[in-house]
This record gives sequence, structure tokens and C-alpha cells, in this order.
Amino acid sequence: MDLKLKHDSRDINYRNPFGSICRVKKVYIAILLNEFLEVNLDLCYFDYSKKSIKMDNLKHNEEEYLYYCYIDLDENYEGLINYYFRIRTDNGNYIYYGNNSDGLGGEGQVYYETPVPYQITVYKPFNVPEWFKEGIVYQIFVDRFKNGNDDGRITNPKPNSFIYGNWNDEPMYIKDASGKIARWDFFGGNLKGVIEKLDYIKSLGVTAIYLNPIFKSASNHKYDTGDYRNIDEMYGDEDTFKELCQEANKINIKIILDGVFSHTADDSIYFNKYNNYNSVGAYQSKESPYYNWYKFRNYPYEYESWWGVSSMPNINDMDSTYLDFIVSGENSILKKWMEAGVYGWRLDVADELSDKFIEKIRDRIKSIYSDSVLIGEVWEDASNKISYSNRRKYVFGHELDSVTNYPFRNAVIGFLKGDIDSKFFERIILSLYENYPKEMFYSNLNVIGTHDTERILTVLGNNTEKALQLLKMAVAIQMTMPGVPTIYYGDEVGVLGGNDPLNRKTYPWGNENNSILDFYRYITKVRSRSDALKKGDIKFYSVDNDLLCYDRSFNNEKILIAINRNENRVFNVKINDRDIDVLPCEIKIINLE
Repeated sequence: MDLKLKHDSRDINYRNPFGSICRVKKVYIAILLNEFLEVNLDLCYFDYSKKSIKMDNLKHNEEEYLYYCYIDLDENYEGLINYYFRIRTDNGNYIYYGNNSDGLGGEGQVYYETPVPYQITVYKPFNVPEWFKEGIVYQIFVDRFKNGNDDGRITNPKPNSFIYGNWNDEPMYIKDASGKIARWDFFGGNLKGVIEKLDYIKSLGVTAIYLNPIFKSASNHKYDTGDYRNIDEMYGDEDTFKELCQEANKINIKIILDGVFSHTADDSIYFNKYNNYNSVGAYQSKESPYYNWYKFRNYPYEYESWWGVSSMPNINDMDSTYLDFIVSGENSILKKWMEAGVYGWRLDVADELSDKFIEKIRDRIKSIYSDSVLIGEVWEDASNKISYSNRRKYVFGHELDSVTNYPFRNAVIGFLKGDIDSKFFERIILSLYENYPKEMFYSNLNVIGTHDTERILTVLGNNTEKALQLLKMAVAIQMTMPGVPTIYYGDEVGVLGGNDPLNRKTYPWGNENNSILDFYRYITKVRSRSDALKKGDIKFYSVDNDLLCYDRSFNNEKILIAINRNENRVFNVKINDRDIDVLPCEIKIINLE
């Protein structure tokens, strides 16, 4: 007889409860076999310790045996539990049943060695504030958004900088023969411009603005901080920033800042490599109060830096004086800017920060405002992330509320470009649902474009009629999936652009694609008015590879979403005794209740 096995991590007949777990004492695990054999459940815990459980069995039907056991959980356990099944065959050899080869959960497969394990995420309870979890975020790269000066002048241009003569010019990098930046380029956007356009931003249903870094820095991107205590003078000053927070708060918009805490600039008050600051920097003297912040190999010329970029020296984030300065001190950076009106932080390159540092940031910001939010820049599934050989603890309730959901972006683009089918899209989303705490799954930033990616319309084919329709499909998916939709400034009016710096073009005031803008305003309004879309359960329907079909339900509200990427075929969906036709390239959103 051919050996047949089945375990499905998304079916409570095989694993109960579903998905990530909190305050659960036992997890039921089962597998079906069509033979009577010795079956063991092999477990690997977060600290890499291992355990094997011999599974009990009972006759399931005339042809199959059900093997089952319980994983007992210590009430204090947090972390991952990886598992697979080890089956001793009649000839004394072992075969294994584990996760599918792509690790996306659901039904698994047989292995003859080294199985891909299933994952159970165990976390402590935590809550994400509703203003964030049920909202919409708008991301702004300040220099490229709007110059709010009445006369259009550039505020406090930097020495040796390049100022574009026309707001609509194409951005470029000005480099020397060695490839280093020779002059930083600026368009002149500032915080006054953001204040001026708050009503426009609100018209998109936005509840939070995420600003790329705004602290003093020599560059246009400001991921090389020069002084955490001061707003960059080209953007404005502290009073302007406070005004932005106050005016935004009047229309129920919260401000989220980009916290770049894993490194500073070499041209900073703390490192002061070029003696541009009135301070004794770490580069200048070992007696500097900032010396222990940095990781020198051969003082002062050789030091650790972000990805080897010498202009961004790395920080030792657990140095006590650095911790006091950024996090825990009476006059800490977190406290200063939160008292100015900040309600959330997005941690740049979270993988470069220690778990303990992130945990301390979370504790501090929650002590200042209990409904503040902490987001991490993570490009993969953050639940099982390994960086620098360490398993990260992002999702276990002590660190992040949310992460940048790039797997979601990849799935949307893959489906719309025909690289994956609707079933594979479903598997990606359900894998995230299974691996993340539910609170985090519903709070992750669902991005389709950021300052680090090509513009979404460019990815989908530029300004062709087909690309414009695909963009609307992408936005419809983004606004109807669990998670926090995040609009990268300009995407809502069809801004094009390849990789950096072309993805950081200016907002085209007066030259917007109003067809796209109208669709954004329509679909954000649909989301904002629907509890089902903001916090409802999700259920997928398998109709055809080219049709993405799912519903969202909450209490008595049920919304059906159908996205037909096929340019020629009509698909019929049968739900609740209703026949629904979805036309070629159609976006269909229907209230079923």
C-alpha cells in the first residue's frame, strides 16, 4: 500500500487552536495516515532545545488512522515552536512530514530528510491602538512633497548643495569619480507645505502621517542624522513641527516619525568627523562623551558602519549613555518629540537594532502615551526573522506593534503581473495570518510603494491604460485586506519612477492624474465606512487562477471583493445563493448583507 499522510495547519481538525496563540495551555496536533505505524511529533523551541512526543492513535475510518497528541505550554513561554512528524516505516527507516517546501503553511508534504518545519507563534497579550489599526497612513518624503513658503523660496539652503530650478525636474545624484555624493540635491519641500496640504491628505481618509526623517542632516533623505534634537533647518523648526502636530490633531490625524537609531552621520554632533559642529565628537577624541556610542576597530579611521558606508557609523545601542539619551533619560529624544505631539515611531532598519533596545523603546513610548504605536522596518515575515544569526523577538508582545508588510506588496504585484495565481496569493496572506499575532496582522503597514521601492505604477507598466487599471486593482486589494493601508505620497495621482532616486520625485501639484485620485478617494471612503474592511475576518474563495475573490465579515456586515486580472474572461461567483458575474479587468466590491 502507498503511504498517504495529511496534516493541515489551517484546519482545526489537525491543529487547534488556529494560528498564533496567547494564554493557551495546550495545542492539539494531529495527522492522518493510511497505515498503522509509529509516529512521533518532533518539536524545536525558540532556544533550539528539542523534544519528541510519541503520538497516540485511533481508527479514523476503514482506511485511515488518526495520530494525535498535545503540546503542553508553560504559562511563561513566548517564542516560536517548530514542529514536524517523524514516521517509522515497516522497514525500520524514517520518513518525515513537514511544511510545504515554500514554508507557507496549510497542507504539507513528505520528506526523506531535513523537513521544512511548521511554525506556532506563542506571544504575550498586547493591544494596538484603534486609531492606527483601523486607519490609513500617508507617507511623506518632506523635501519632495510641498514648499509651503508663500514666495516659493527655499528655506535655509545648505552649503555646497544643488537646488533644482524647477519643481518638476527629475531627481539625480551628483557623485564624484569614486561614486560618493559630491553635492546633495534639494527641491525645497518643508513642514509648512505639509501643514498647507493637511485638508488634502484628510480627503484620502488618512488618520496618520508617517514622515521620513526630519532631524538635522546634511543629506536630502536624512537617514544620516546630524542632530536628533533639532528639526532640519530646511524643513523648519521645532515650533513649525509643533504647529503641524496641533493642526493635524484637530482633524484626527496623528504624526509618526522615522527613528534612525542604529547609526548616525559621520557629519554629526556626536561623531563630528569634519568638525562642523561645536562639540567634541567621537572621531575627534576618546574623551568625547559620545565615544562609547560607536564601534571603532582602529581609532579613529576604521569603525563599523551601516552596510560599510563610512558616512553612517554604527551605534552601540545598549551603551548606557546612548540609551539614556535616546530612550530612558528625563530629557530623552523620545520624550522630547512625543511631548511635541508625536504618537508613533517607525524604526528604520529594525534588524540592525538589538531586541532589548527595541523593547526599551516600546516600554518608554507606551509610558508616555499608552496609545502610541511602534513600527519596525522589516522586509520579510517578521515572525521568524533571523538577523546576524539571532532569532528576532519582534512579534511576541514585547517589541513591535506593526511591521512594514513587504510580503503583502510582493504578493499584490506578483498576482497582478501574472507571476503568481490567486491561490498562491491566498497562501501568502494566510501564512502571515497564521504566523503573526492577530493584533499585529491587522496592524501591519500594507505598502504597495515606499521610498525604497520602484513606484507602483512604474512596476505595473507606466502610464498605459492597462497599467492604470492594474493600479486601481492594487489599491482595491490594499484597501480591502486586513492591515493598515499606507499611501506613499504621489502614488495616488500616478507619479512614476524607478529605483532611488527616481522613486523620490516631487508631488506634481497641478498635474495630478485625477482619474487615479478620484479612485483613491472613492476606495478609501469605502474602507473608512466599513467595520468589516477595517477589522473583519477574511475568507477566500477559489474560483479561478485569474480571479482573486474573498470576503470580509464583521457582525452583520459582509463585503465581497473580486479582482479579475483576466482581460478576456467573465467569471461567475456563487455566494449566498447569488450569482455574481465579474467582467474582464473588473473590480467588484459588493455588500452581501
